[in-house]
Amino acid sequence: MSKKVKKDEKGVVTKGKVFQMIESTIHNHALQGMVQFLCKESDVSRSGYYNFLSSKQIMKQKELNDLASRNLILKAFNRRGYKKGARSIKMILEREFETIFNLKKIGRIMRKHNIVCPHRKPNKYKQIAKATKEHRTCPNVLNREFKQEIPRKVLLTDISYLPYGNGKRAYLSAIKDGSTNEILAYEISANLKLKLATTTIEKLTRKKFKLAKNCFIHSDQGVHYTSPRFQNLLKSKGISQSMSRRVNCWDNAPIESFFGHMKDNVTLKDWKTLEEVKKGIDKFIHYYNNHRYQWNLKKMTPVEYRNHLLVS
Repeated sequence: MSKKVKKDEKGVVTKGKVFQMIESTIHNHALQGMVQFLCKESDVSRSGYYNFLSSKQIMKQKELNDLASRNLILKAFNRRGYKKGARSIKMILEREFETIFNLKKIGRIMRKHNIVCPHRKPNKYKQIAKATKEHRTCPNVLNREFKQEIPRKVLLTDISYLPYGNGKRAYLSAIKDGSTNEILAYEISANLKLKLATTTIEKLTRKKFKLAKNCFIHSDQGVHYTSPRFQNLLKSKGISQSMSRRVNCWDNAPIESFFGHMKDNVTLKDWKTLEEVKKGIDKFIHYYNNHRYQWNLKKMTPVEYRNHLLVS
């Protein structure tokens, strides 16, 4: 029998539509004993009608299950005030809600209910100035070997702009541990003077923790990092230096990734003063280091993974 069973002036009526009409007729007029008669009159099978009822119940239960899953996913999505992608949601569900969903299910539920994680825009960062002849570049010692499994050995640094308020701009200098992804030190300034980078180094070396033996800091070839003052400061602290190849953002991708995730999650446009910017960045970095589970860190937070490496 063809699936198209009946036509009227409005077009084709499918079997599913016929089954719906039979169900509605029986429900509205209490005709439970008339199933066989109504199916025969409508030229559909009784078994087909009961299969329709069964599948309808299954779909209803599936929809209820999806709603329950959506509620859990939304809790993880908004956990601690920052929006997250499917992998972060999966790790939070496992670690904090003792619930295991696979990534395909999380992605399907997010698409179905329009739960959207913000996506980073391409970085259009431009060089802030041309180095003078006294500025010196350094070889690429790192060579993209970010994960050396030794905390505080590979130190990645860069500067990112923070547009806030009504056309205002601040600048964030940060140092990230290449092995653990932990943000070890950072400085926020209203300008791009060299002090922004040197203060970040000073903060790093004032920390209570010890840097690893033979540690080195990796950066791009920006004017801050080729500056003799910056390079002499590193030498005085016993820190070696490495630089990305010219115009090659992939050589320092992890720190770029951090800036991207941060800008996806913080509300820069809502902050009116530099003080609000500093407080907001402080809050996010604390969250990032201590509460943001990361897939490539064995689903641990940066601090947890650092402690894991130190113990092992």
